[in-house]
Amino acid sequence: MNYCLVPLGCQMNQSDTERIRTVLEAMGYRPTDREEEADLLGIVACSVRQKAIDKVYAKIHKWNEWKLRKNLLTFVSGCILPADREKFLKRFDLLFTINELPHLPDMIRQYGVVTPAALAQPGEMPEPPQPPAPSVGAAEPETPAPRVQTVSIGRLARRPLPAAIPDSSLLDETRGFWHIEPSYSSSFEAFVPIQNGCDKFCTFCAVPYTRGREVSRPSTEILHEVTRLADAGYRCITLLGQNVNSYGLDRRSDEIGFPELLRRIGRIGAEREHPFRLYFTSPHPHDMTDEVIDVIAEYPCLGKQIHLPMQSGDDKVLIRMNRNYRIDGYRRVVEAIRRTIPEATLFTDIIVGFTGETEAQFQNTVSAMREFAFNMAYVAMYSPRPGAASSRWADDVPLDEKKRRLHLLSEVLQETSGAYNRNLVGSRVRVLVDGTDRKPGFVSTKTEGRLIVRVADPGADAADGTPAGRGIVGSLLDVEITAASPLSMEGRIVDPRAVAPAHWSAGSVLQATPFPVGAR
Repeated sequence: MNYCLVPLGCQMNQSDTERIRTVLEAMGYRPTDREEEADLLGIVACSVRQKAIDKVYAKIHKWNEWKLRKNLLTFVSGCILPADREKFLKRFDLLFTINELPHLPDMIRQYGVVTPAALAQPGEMPEPPQPPAPSVGAAEPETPAPRVQTVSIGRLARRPLPAAIPDSSLLDETRGFWHIEPSYSSSFEAFVPIQNGCDKFCTFCAVPYTRGREVSRPSTEILHEVTRLADAGYRCITLLGQNVNSYGLDRRSDEIGFPELLRRIGRIGAEREHPFRLYFTSPHPHDMTDEVIDVIAEYPCLGKQIHLPMQSGDDKVLIRMNRNYRIDGYRRVVEAIRRTIPEATLFTDIIVGFTGETEAQFQNTVSAMREFAFNMAYVAMYSPRPGAASSRWADDVPLDEKKRRLHLLSEVLQETSGAYNRNLVGSRVRVLVDGTDRKPGFVSTKTEGRLIVRVADPGADAADGTPAGRGIVGSLLDVEITAASPLSMEGRIVDPRAVAPAHWSAGSVLQATPFPVGAR
């Protein structure tokens, strides 16, 4: 029996998907990236953007049509607003929050599905292969779905969990989810969640209503996971949270803070022969302290790239967004980064067309974009989300105006990032090969600052660009930058002989600890 998962949204949802895979494969399901071959289909949804919700409806409409011809079980999890949850209950067979993932085997059994693990004799279950990431189709018009029986985990009788997964409080249930080892989807790059939920309540954001209040994962578990990944040869590790630099504030009496967590990870990197880069996303400017910046500067394994969401360059808009800082405060953080880590790249998030945003206020954002000279900016047009405070306000900036503002900020970004990239031409940098490039015969790599560099694949056939069999994905290379464009660069390998991973096999993936199939 096969399963197929469709992750939508942010990196946190991707990380959650890796733990869902562990549970399903422990039950005996095998992965497939072809939805039509699956007996179990699931979506890790995202209510933060309407576009992602539209994709959910497109998928379940298609899947429910398939039920007319075959036996099929569907489920949905992830970041789901209450309004979306009520609609999903009518369309999916199973619905659960990610905190309730340890109960998924019980849900499937109580739904009446015989799992592969229940049919197999001891020792018969083969080790399932790692699946490629499933593709997501384009949105389709919503149409009435066939009537299906739906089970929400909140309606099931709770059963005792195994001793390793306590079930006595919200904190314990969240830790139960974290105790499930992820089935990492990459052999060289991994996401490590350090907290769940958010306490900031930005007026445009749905996360506090989809994931709840902040809960910090025990630092001992985080450090253990990072150590295992480093020892297994992983090259890139990213700490995940909705507001990572408030880590530990919900457990002040018995937990370290974010600067100390970074410091201890820095020591792990200093003690190991295998090089890795450690990143984190996303911090909140209000909680970004000089101590965090100093620690990043001190330890070589802490990546010199900081993603610092600005959202707007206007104080009045920031107040309406409930961002708890002003542009002068954001400026002080940027100045501290430039002063202490001058080589660091700076990424940001910006919303255009937020409710009530005037042309003058938008121009303040344009000025801030030019002043801070971001290397990358993820610019989104504002769309109200049910449940978030701003959804009660008028969405009074026309769509055409939002598009114009987004286009203008994109032009400013190309100016600032292009100037930075051009200054790197002729320099030598170390890059991580993270995949093949769209251009045949080339691979895509990233600098320590996570800037994209296209490099000719030394293992490709010069005649037609076909890979010659010596893959270098996951390798660290020294390259010379030969050309630059606003959002990417090109380079050549300085030493073609040093292209293989030094300490590990690119085909190896850190295996997950088995999840107890019979847990009740």
